[in-house]
Amino acid sequence: MTKSTVEKLWEHLHWLTVLHQQGSFSKAAARLGVSKASMSQRIAELERSAGIMLVQRTTRSAALTDAGRQLVESTRGAFEQIASGFAGIQELVGVPRGLLRVTAPVAFSRQQLVPRLSEFLQRYPEIKLELDMSDRLRALAQEGFDLAVRHTMAPPETHVAWTLSRTRTILVASHKYIKAKGIPNSPVDLVEHQCLHYPRTHGISTWTFVPAEGKRTAHTDPVTVPVAGPLGVNNSEALRDAAIAGLGIALLPDFSAQTALEKRQLIEVLPEWKSMGAFGEWLYAIRPYAAHASQASQVFVEHLRQSFATGFTYASAALPQQPVQAQDSAQRSTRARRGKP
Repeated sequence: MTKSTVEKLWEHLHWLTVLHQQGSFSKAAARLGVSKASMSQRIAELERSAGIMLVQRTTRSAALTDAGRQLVESTRGAFEQIASGFAGIQELVGVPRGLLRVTAPVAFSRQQLVPRLSEFLQRYPEIKLELDMSDRLRALAQEGFDLAVRHTMAPPETHVAWTLSRTRTILVASHKYIKAKGIPNSPVDLVEHQCLHYPRTHGISTWTFVPAEGKRTAHTDPVTVPVAGPLGVNNSEALRDAAIAGLGIALLPDFSAQTALEKRQLIEVLPEWKSMGAFGEWLYAIRPYAAHASQASQVFVEHLRQSFATGFTYASAALPQQPVQAQDSAQRSTRARRGKP
């Protein structure tokens, strides 16, 4: 391949990189704003010029061959540098602009992030925001995302991270459920209740608690109880709605329960106990390491930091004064230690 031929293929190489990130011709074409036929034609031209197959095609996906991956890895840095340099030139104008691609969890996006986007987009009309709502942990650099919002204990060390807010995990139930089933007085009482939970891949689902800060209880060690109920679902919004409907007690992040608590649709259960290990304790905005972060990314992170600075406060309804309708606590404690429902 001559030098002049290679120079004609710069765009083809970039399209191959995008194809590798997106995993299919249709998704790559949509990302580039071109037709699927044009995408396929450019890759075919690149393969003819290289004299080797670069992409293994199927009806639904496209995976790079070893040669294709080698070519992408050897050229990706150059394209990232070009994008960074161009973004820097754009920002000389002084107005944040351009496409900003963000990924965030589904429930958090619907309940907390999307309602905060209107103000941001009105303030920065030159920014176009593309939000991917997914609970799957996406490879940010490979899939072309500028930022991600993560609900976790700690951000990955391979990324730049900004703290947005601390979060709590809380137990909630509806007035209807509490009236029918009574109030648990301690975590061990939960073995006698309908518990709405995230399903586990292996074994029985369990919840672990420790005394909350500043709360005095008879226990100091973590208490782990097996839980079971009519519904297990891997989405906190669905668990919240099921709890509102009176199906049971749900363990939720505070940002999922906030609105329902404020509307008195749910009440907090066992507030003197703190859940451990069910959800993350922090919200972070993260991005891949890069020499340059776009101005659009910077102003969006600052918007999130200001918006979530106060956390997820709410006025919790008082629990009704009603005894638990179940076995005595000693019997429940024994069953919990033995791992019996």
